[in-house]
Amino acid sequence: MREVFIIGGGPSGMMAAITAAQKGNRVTIFEKNNKLGKKLFITGKGRCNVTNASDIEEIIENIPGNGNFLYSALYTFTNNNLMDLIEGEGVPLKIERGNRVFPKSDKSSDIIKAFEGLLKKLKVKLILNTNVDDIIIDSNTIKGITIGNKNMYCDSLIIATGGKSYPLTGSTGDGYAFAKKAGHTIEDIKPSLVPIITKEDYVKELQGLSLKNVSISVKSGKKMIYSDLGEMIFTHFGISGPLVLSMSRYITNMLPGKVLVHINLKPGLTEEQLDKRIHRDFEKYSNKMFKNSLDDLLPQKIIPIIIRLSGIDEKKEVNQISKSERESIVNLLRDFKVTAIDTRPIDEAIITSGGVCVKEINPSTMESKLVNGLFYAGEVIDVDALTGGFNLQIAFSTGYLAGSNC
Repeated sequence: MREVFIIGGGPSGMMAAITAAQKGNRVTIFEKNNKLGKKLFITGKGRCNVTNASDIEEIIENIPGNGNFLYSALYTFTNNNLMDLIEGEGVPLKIERGNRVFPKSDKSSDIIKAFEGLLKKLKVKLILNTNVDDIIIDSNTIKGITIGNKNMYCDSLIIATGGKSYPLTGSTGDGYAFAKKAGHTIEDIKPSLVPIITKEDYVKELQGLSLKNVSISVKSGKKMIYSDLGEMIFTHFGISGPLVLSMSRYITNMLPGKVLVHINLKPGLTEEQLDKRIHRDFEKYSNKMFKNSLDDLLPQKIIPIIIRLSGIDEKKEVNQISKSERESIVNLLRDFKVTAIDTRPIDEAIITSGGVCVKEINPSTMESKLVNGLFYAGEVIDVDALTGGFNLQIAFSTGYLAGSNC
């Protein structure tokens, strides 16, 4: 019977433990927290967007960070395999907008309980509240780990420590130090899926305003870097929400700096349609002041900002507004600009970009190409995806592959 150690009890570590134990190995998880799945517990605002029900090719399209490296992992243990496993443990799932998959109960704790139940059935040993201090390598082969002054020996070791986002959940970058000791290259660690700090003062006035069905886009010169439709929110420091988090993945390498973000507040209307809509509202409120004419079109909170940026006197009577002034309002609503100047800190990021170089990991097994018996799973690897359950699927699929081959 082979001895398999896993450092980290998150989704990739638990999945690795399950598959390793199913092969008949003796498996131990070492977790620094007092329970498993601490980061999993808070994902999806506590609802746990456990995967995405799109086909595998579409999932890979949503993994801008080395998606091609994950072909084998995602096709070996698919999103359907994951959903079958969870529902087989008595946790029914549901599919929401964007093919996002959640437990029907909307409780992440139910997902964690399902995995804990499997680990218990398979007699996986859990050692909680324990920091692994070092890994033992001899003749390019993994031999074990060190905890305090004690050496513990194994045949295979899976590093599933996560990245550096949400450090309070235990993701403090330990795995990078272990990987460096094994001779691995660590690609630049940056926040991904992270809120954005903006330059404009008026953003603070919009704090708490949530916008649905808006589009945002970012260009570099004439090249479109990112464009999508969805939800966003203004905060005291800038912008956040699903659209912005996904956008951040494409602009973090341009920050700190200045990146112009274009927001179309009315993407469902063409320029001509929006002009007709505003003209109709102006006819309705023809004898009112400009500041009282936009209530049917925009959320109350953003109206003073739009008026200020338009340069039109807020007390001007609507029937006195010229066609060119109306056109300037149309342009403003179709291209409301904010300037991204930086990201929030990595400990506020949902996911980490960067990590153990994928060229040094066998994509078919997740084993190190440098050290025999050393495997990697999850966020510690230089792979990252957009929002929508894709990152958790990466964790489960890479964990499955590592556990199957250790």
